[in-house]
Amino acid sequence: MRLTLLVPELFWPEPADQTAYSALALPGLEWLLARGKPGRTPARPAETALAAGFGLDEAAPFGPLRLLGESFTAYGPNPREGHWLCADPVHLRFHHERIVLADAGAFDLSDDEAHALAIGLNREFADIGEFHVATARRWYLRLEQPLAAEARPLSAVAGRSLDRGAAAPGSKLQKWLNEIQMFLHGHPVNARREAAGQPAVNSLWLWGSGALPGGAAPPGGPAFAAVWADAPLARGLARWAGAPLEAAPAGLEELLRTAPRGDHLVVLDALLPPVLYEDAAGWRAAVQRLDADWFVPLRRHLGRNPMALTLVAPTVFGLLTWQWTGAGRWKFWLSSRPLTDLARELAA
Repeated sequence: MRLTLLVPELFWPEPADQTAYSALALPGLEWLLARGKPGRTPARPAETALAAGFGLDEAAPFGPLRLLGESFTAYGPNPREGHWLCADPVHLRFHHERIVLADAGAFDLSDDEAHALAIGLNREFADIGEFHVATARRWYLRLEQPLAAEARPLSAVAGRSLDRGAAAPGSKLQKWLNEIQMFLHGHPVNARREAAGQPAVNSLWLWGSGALPGGAAPPGGPAFAAVWADAPLARGLARWAGAPLEAAPAGLEELLRTAPRGDHLVVLDALLPPVLYEDAAGWRAAVQRLDADWFVPLRRHLGRNPMALTLVAPTVFGLLTWQWTGAGRWKFWLSSRPLTDLARELAA
């Protein structure tokens, strides 16, 4: 078996944060990292790191690919037809003279509110395209006419100050976005939210534009025996590539009981939301669960079973990788290091 684990935000981005790192014991992960072959390239968002596993680059059409992974009924929108964008609801606020973006994972937004806003947008902007709500947090826009949107993926901007918006200044897309923001400002849903002291949905983050690529994954790309993931983008990429798709397993033991031989991609994204929403305690609890469910069992299995392992970790410190074979288990002279020490080294 050849196993690739994609684990966004494996490191908490602030090495001095005691809530995240103080007395943090990760016997499985720290043992593995001491014995793997490391690699480091410039940082990239989790979405582009995932797409690279399917032979796509940062210009991939994430809109239709993510839509392909949603759980729509047979009567839902068809991502294989038309030009799509992710049109995710966000709240923009001023903080220290900078604009900070909060996506809908950082505040409560009900399905009823999301659908009411989308109905109003479709009524007001039918000439632009049609909005579709997959969940309260994930919306899509099918454009009447193709139009480029070069904004970064949402995970790269959520909770951060914006150095640029979702569209180039002066562009047609920026004109539309200005009009959409004005419409959202006066919508009754937002009026009720503001009266209740809740963040208004005062903008959309438009990103990942394009049409779904024809055919399957590019020649030479990995042909996974299965993709194990719950995230819609990962599931959409698997469906586009024609790879067998499974729900993310609870842990390594469940995977080994059911997985056939071959190349397997497992997307473990439980660390991403705590980092986006600055929840150090939540990140700490999630990485401890990953260690117990995945890394401690991997330490046990790596030298006993014919297995090659690759760990891919998009982080603020760069795109980090480690590779292992069974022989790594016998490097008994290598000492494990606390994760906080590695974080400080990476930050330096």
